[in-house]
Amino acid sequence: MKLNPLTYRPIGMIHSPFKQIRGTPIQGALARGAEGTVEVLEEFAEGLRDVQMFSHLYLLYAFDRATKTSLTCVPFPDDEARGVFATRAPCRPNAIGLSVVRVLAREGRTIRVADLDVLDGTPLLDIKPYVPMFDCRPDAGAGWLTNVDCKPAEGGADERFAP
Repeated sequence: MKLNPLTYRPIGMIHSPFKQIRGTPIQGALARGAEGTVEVLEEFAEGLRDVQMFSHLYLLYAFDRATKTSLTCVPFPDDEARGVFATRAPCRPNAIGLSVVRVLAREGRTIRVADLDVLDGTPLLDIKPYVPMFDCRPDAGAGWLTNVDCKPAEGGADERFAP
């Protein structure tokens, strides 16, 4: 099977209080209250129409400061190597991140958000609304995480992928 490479361009930038990898929460659920902004480029501003009507959004972004790619890694909160596609680690073949954030307000082409677990200055690739009737799966399984104690370090950060 031969696939052609794809090229994406950022639609904006994510601004957060987290200036370095060390200390950045590893999941939005561990970043409760961390606020930031999502700034969309002017040419995409019209696409924000009605976004403030949703309580939560998915942010898709580039892990632009990921320093390595690996098909296996030891993820939080485990001590066993797992396939990268069975983790949320940033060391992916296509360094694309996904976060669910809470919408606080929209001001022009900027969205104020909370529960943000993203580095400041991260390139934004896309925004999608979180829709409970489509996205909530009460019967979903948690795979290898089912029997793992998921208590994070102080502040919800994990240093495994920091350079």
